Amino acid sequence: MSKLAEQLDQMTRPAETLVEKLPGGAVRCLACGHRCLIKPGRRGICQVRYNEDGVLKAPWGYVAALNVDPIEKKPFFHVLPGQDVLTFGMLGCDFHCGYCQNWFTSQTLRDPASEESLGLARRASPEQLVAAALRSGAKLVASSYNEPLITSEWAVDVFRLAAQAGLQCAFVSNGNATVEALDYLRPHLAAYKVDLKTMQDKQYRKLGGVLQHVLDTIQRAHALGLWVEVVTLLVPGFNDSVEELWEAARFIASVSADIPWHVTAFHPDYKMTGPDPTPVKGLQQAAEIGQEAGLHYVYAGNLSGRVGSLEDTHCPQCGTRLVQRRGFTLLDYQITAQGTCPKCAARIPGIWAG
Repeated sequence: MSKLAEQLDQMTRPAETLVEKLPGGAVRCLACGHRCLIKPGRRGICQVRYNEDGVLKAPWGYVAALNVDPIEKKPFFHVLPGQDVLTFGMLGCDFHCGYCQNWFTSQTLRDPASEESLGLARRASPEQLVAAALRSGAKLVASSYNEPLITSEWAVDVFRLAAQAGLQCAFVSNGNATVEALDYLRPHLAAYKVDLKTMQDKQYRKLGGVLQHVLDTIQRAHALGLWVEVVTLLVPGFNDSVEELWEAARFIASVSADIPWHVTAFHPDYKMTGPDPTPVKGLQQAAEIGQEAGLHYVYAGNLSGRVGSLEDTHCPQCGTRLVQRRGFTLLDYQITAQGTCPKCAARIPGIWAG
């Protein structure tokens, strides 16, 4: 066992909910769509959940990243716009995306180049995180940076206290969830952001996932009453064909036309340095497809100031600009305390300040 694995294993607790015990000391992990069968002494695909003498151990009691950000950075555009969110993350992921911007923390125990990520891990308690959020003036806490599904137990313990303190709670996830994980998270979550990386299963499998698992997560999270926003990073030559964009937009609209779809610009990173950065016209084309497919709220990201009104929220009924943004900054906010358009009184779906 590596020194990194040994030290991370010390910051764990038994997973009492997202696990199925099997004969011979084996366990079935239910935290993500891989549903790993883990025998004693072995690890799941994520590498950070492991079987110790028939007990599934899950990460607990530390953070490897902790920042106060605008909620728009997650990105959530229909969740308390203009407010700050305390975002915490751990180490590890159940995917291995070649363009991951957080690979140094997400690929721990998988990529030798991320071995030094242990230096980022510092012990923390749920009480300390909630206190930090309150001190900062944040109105929300979110689990992100690595894949939060594989550290759901830790997130729920933080969220319980956060809710008691009057804070909203959010997940920023790849969407590779299980029914059991979503049911476990639902009482403690208000919002769930899902990365819909591609509509091609063969491409998803290159990243370590299965397309249907992510589509199921979007549908179930919405059905459970969570506020869902979907993000697609447009990678030239990987997932940006007109046909695929239409397929993505139509799927989201089939779940709900009110789900915001963020189409964001790729830049070369980690192991995917071949494709060129996403051009402005690529984002504009994707946004037009989303709008034509019937989506009420389509946003273009990562190219602030270059995509015109695609950073703003408009009333789908009368066209009034309700929220004006540039990057992560709010320039104007017109939604009423009742969450409606001030001109035509149409309800604008989301989580708004009273």
